[in-house]
Amino acid sequence: MNILVTGASKGIGYSIAKELADVGEVFVTGRNEQALKAFGVKNFCVCDLSKNAEILADFIAKNNIDVLINNAGEYVYSNLENMDISEIQRLYQTNLVAPAYLISKAIPYMKSNKWGRIINIGSISGVMGEAYASIYSSSKAGLVGLTKALALELAEYNITVNTINPGWVETDLGISSIEDSDFSKDEIIDTIPQKRFVKPEEVAKLCRYLISEDAKGITGQAVNLCAGLSVGI
Repeated sequence: MNILVTGASKGIGYSIAKELADVGEVFVTGRNEQALKAFGVKNFCVCDLSKNAEILADFIAKNNIDVLINNAGEYVYSNLENMDISEIQRLYQTNLVAPAYLISKAIPYMKSNKWGRIINIGSISGVMGEAYASIYSSSKAGLVGLTKALALELAEYNITVNTINPGWVETDLGISSIEDSDFSKDEIIDTIPQKRFVKPEEVAKLCRYLISEDAKGITGQAVNLCAGLSVGI
């Protein structure tokens, strides 16, 4: 089993790649070459999905990827009226356009092999909406629509497509997004029913299950892993 995890140099992607190391051959990609080298895997691809996703697309085509986990993403906390067109395009490119493009390059091998697993890492913001993160929220909402449609297209080939929507996660990105917001960590935790952040390992273990044969009947789903945040307070 050849597994590709995007955005694997840190955070959720790093945890996913580590969790799946004993499941198959793990391929990782990200923008930080030193971090990827330190990961210790033989096969990695240095790529900025906002600029040169075609580099990773070629990598996918050459390495017969049959498990694709689109984890790489970018977050900006801002009023929409304060964002310029280049910033809007960068977020959509990284969070939605690139995942769709990478999936398109992985599908031919999955179809020929009559087996495949595609997992998109979305966000609870794409389900509920997040003030001052409209482009991030809408790009992640787009992943849910992409997942549902592709699941229908690919079901007959034994390819499943699912999205995991994490809530607040204990990562550098999670902490930095708090620092960019108008709220403290304690104030945010107070809005979460379980009164805690999700750990990246929880996302990783859910990925492990979704790519297993035990989960072959789960496709086209958007799973909220958010410590109850999507339910309410």
